[in-house]
Amino acid sequence: MQTFLETPTGSFANLTDYPFSPNYIQLKEFKMHYVDEGPKDAQETILLLHGEPSWSYLYRKMVPPLAMKGYRVIAPDLIGFGKSDKPTDANIFTYENHINWLKEFIVALDLKRITLFCQDWGGLLGLRAVADLDSRFSRVCASNTFLPTGDIPPKEGFLKWLSFSQEVSKLPIGKIIQNGCVTKLSAEVVKAYDSPFPDESYKVAARKFPTLVPISSDNPESEKNRQAWLFYKNWKKPFITMFSDSDPITKGGDIFFRRMIPGAKGQKHTTIEGAGHFLQEEKGELLADLLSQFIESNPS
Repeated sequence: MQTFLETPTGSFANLTDYPFSPNYIQLKEFKMHYVDEGPKDAQETILLLHGEPSWSYLYRKMVPPLAMKGYRVIAPDLIGFGKSDKPTDANIFTYENHINWLKEFIVALDLKRITLFCQDWGGLLGLRAVADLDSRFSRVCASNTFLPTGDIPPKEGFLKWLSFSQEVSKLPIGKIIQNGCVTKLSAEVVKAYDSPFPDESYKVAARKFPTLVPISSDNPESEKNRQAWLFYKNWKKPFITMFSDSDPITKGGDIFFRRMIPGAKGQKHTTIEGAGHFLQEEKGELLADLLSQFIESNPS
């Protein structure tokens, strides 16, 4: 039986601009939290996937305008993050397990006609989930993310981040989000990103994620990502990129998607100006508007 921590509900009291009611689903051993706004019987579902080391709070500016458009908007907290359970055994956090938890979540809620918006690890997981659950997805928007195979050497910025994440005595979650933004965040917002992690014992998943990125060609997940790229070479459903202009980690990665994926041809790919890695935090309203336009322009 796996042991896990639950962040006390008091840690989430009085969060800035996060009025959403909590929803939970049991995935075998662990409980997963998710935001679920808009009509439950909507024709279209939007799945918003966060990455490292954020949580669904990152999408608070995108959820309301999309829900008001009549979409069902789902923003889960990955296992180990946000309001979801936080296993204490680092070994349980594998790339494969994270993907399996996500797929279990999608199937358990029976989500269909999904438009995926994925950023950071949300893409490393979400893009693989699309390949495995193709029939449930209608469109994809990739944002500041990639499907690494280790065949291309990682950027220096990522290697520095990897070293920092493993060596720092206290992982400063809120400061990491701030450092990944161009604009200055308020103290309340930084505190909100810290809120799921009362102390270091809650940060096992956040510590582990950077080590799971396949940065060598012989990583067990590298071949699976290569197979996913082969899948996307034949994917004709709508695929769009919305990368920011000031992210040293993923800048330029959008070109691979645009050149390789048939469904990306002819789409209005966008470079979001004045935003860093966490562009949802800085340009959430713009992203919501562009995502809505993308759906409307590509009816399923």
